[in-house]
Amino acid sequence: MTDTPAATGGTDTPGCDALALAADIASGATTAAEVLEDAIARIEALDPQLNAMVATRFDAARAEVEAGLPDGPLRGVPIVIKALGTDVAGLPAADGSRLFADVVADVDSTVVQRYKAAGMVVLGTTNVPEMGKTTTTESLLHGPCRNPWDTAHSTGGSSGGSAAAVAAGMVPVAHGTDGGGSIRIPAAMCGLVGLKPSRGRVPTWPHPDALSSPLSYHHALTTTVRDSAALLDAVAGHRPGDAYGAPTPPRPFLDEVGADPGRLRVGMLRVAPGPFPTDPACTATVDRTAALLGELGHEVREVELDLDVMEVMSAVGAIMGAQLRATVDARLAALGRELDDDDIEPWTTVILDNAMTHSATDVARALQTAHRTGWRVAEQFGPDGVDLLMLPTLPTTTPELGYLDVRDPGSMWTRSSAFSVCTSMFNLSGQPAISLPLGADDRGLPVGVQLVADYAREDLLLRLCGQLEAAAPWQRVAPGYAGW
Repeated sequence: MTDTPAATGGTDTPGCDALALAADIASGATTAAEVLEDAIARIEALDPQLNAMVATRFDAARAEVEAGLPDGPLRGVPIVIKALGTDVAGLPAADGSRLFADVVADVDSTVVQRYKAAGMVVLGTTNVPEMGKTTTTESLLHGPCRNPWDTAHSTGGSSGGSAAAVAAGMVPVAHGTDGGGSIRIPAAMCGLVGLKPSRGRVPTWPHPDALSSPLSYHHALTTTVRDSAALLDAVAGHRPGDAYGAPTPPRPFLDEVGADPGRLRVGMLRVAPGPFPTDPACTATVDRTAALLGELGHEVREVELDLDVMEVMSAVGAIMGAQLRATVDARLAALGRELDDDDIEPWTTVILDNAMTHSATDVARALQTAHRTGWRVAEQFGPDGVDLLMLPTLPTTTPELGYLDVRDPGSMWTRSSAFSVCTSMFNLSGQPAISLPLGADDRGLPVGVQLVADYAREDLLLRLCGQLEAAAPWQRVAPGYAGW
């Protein structure tokens, strides 16, 4: 573990990940209190540059450590929570929106409860775009979050603050949510591991999901595959009353990392589906990963997805729009007034206005498209198909801040869809998907590769990803930042 945070001149090779940090605490090599103060110092030193955090609870965290943490597998490991659809009692729950700026959470979400039960220390909440409706983290409420790899560039969205916090070494891991790529896109842009689990794997209480928001998934941004597996073990599992849940795995997900995946059949899509051009750096990263998979003994072949990409994206938009409309309507009812001009951002207004044109039939058809998409993606797998799919996480490289401008709906309308075309289909379908930082563009910014498994087969994803990480390890934090 490094002794001090560094904004420049820090090591490019961190000493350990969250699991190693927990082992150091358990062995007495360091203490939870020392780790906590280190994390607080890092946040205080680095956040003014990056704007990753929107609220902190340092004194409460100190009190929890002093009182004694639960003896869980991640005891003493600091974590920050995405401030969108996830509550930390006593902290603002604004969802990046001025309409909710004065809302304070009164209860911990299930994922936060389970992190704490595993011994983790919650330090605060992270920056998000307004209500998660863009793929960059540049809300008018909180301001832009800056990418540690190059602070002129986006962190992606909507888990951009969480990604920046991990990529800069503020904390070893961070919570995220994924409604259209919102874990995987920031992971790709910030050089991290980002897993979207299977639908129903992680509860979303107290925010309904199954019947009102079926696109949203909880998990984390990490620097290693094994940390992703360990955090999934900590939070996965049915909560009584959930409308559905993913099957319980036969053994812990952490046991899959390092296990022999066998010889796998990998179906490759070299470019983004549909009418969206793919940057050569993104295709090249897929090609290099395919070559590495071949060297590891796996079979890679090109495939096509039997999906109408524009139908898929229209369905995603209809479901998200209906959810946004319900959220805004409920807030205005609670406030007892109409929507003011400065309540929500111009781009959010466009989404809301579009949602107002959708009928109940439109939303029902979008949900039917979601179910059909799950069937069609599943047809790729099985004895006559492949074991995994591989494609770019993004068809484009990391944009500069301001390229996706929420104040300019015209440019957002033409630019935003390209950033989620490779990811949102799997939010609709329900299968698990992960982004690994296996490439870079000509500016040295990270490029991600996405791997997708059949429903509830996170085990297979984690086995192969662990093998890829061992064969081609990546830089865990951005250049110039000190890792753990």
